[in-house]
Amino acid sequence: MANLTAITLLLLLTTIAAAPAPAPATTYINHTVGGPIGWFFNSTSNTSFTNYSSWAASLTFNLGDYLVFNTENQTVIETQNATAYRLCTADDTSDESTFVWGDDSLGKKTIVVPLVTEGANYYFSDNGDGEQCQQGMAFAIEVHHGLGLPPILNQPPPPPYTPPPALSPPGSVDGTQSSGNGGFRSGASLSGGLLVAFIVILNV
Repeated sequence: MANLTAITLLLLLTTIAAAPAPAPATTYINHTVGGPIGWFFNSTSNTSFTNYSSWAASLTFNLGDYLVFNTENQTVIETQNATAYRLCTADDTSDESTFVWGDDSLGKKTIVVPLVTEGANYYFSDNGDGEQCQQGMAFAIEVHHGLGLPPILNQPPPPPYTPPPALSPPGSVDGTQSSGNGGFRSGASLSGGLLVAFIVILNV
């Protein structure tokens, strides 16, 4: 009986080990959020047009992929902050892991969001002080490594802005007025003196 159990266990382990692993990513993908329905809120029924969490659960997301939000008069909040997602607000986030994409301008638009952070990523609408998020305009995804970030997305952030220094009045770099006839004139006199010295040396 012990041999039958050992053989069964061995066959089970062999079957599990031989099961095919999910296919690795071979390209970057643009995921249209909500499919053909898009990223919309129905103010009449006070619900989102579709179940965005179900839509997201059916897909695999990798670094370098894009989320494409076809929408109208909406913004998209992207965060890695689970508390901000759960509370449907970005107001209390002080970290650098929350971004607002799009604007509140009227009219149809497409908001394109690159996936640049591996792990849990959360997306929601904060319109209506978070009411739209609470009524279904939100979803979470797990971003896998896939092919990694493409070079265009794998750039260091730009340096922080520093204002240019105040302009100095004409003259030297430190703002003091040069004496004499100016820098160009002095340079001409110096080169003329060198030319005379060079001719004297040649004549010797």
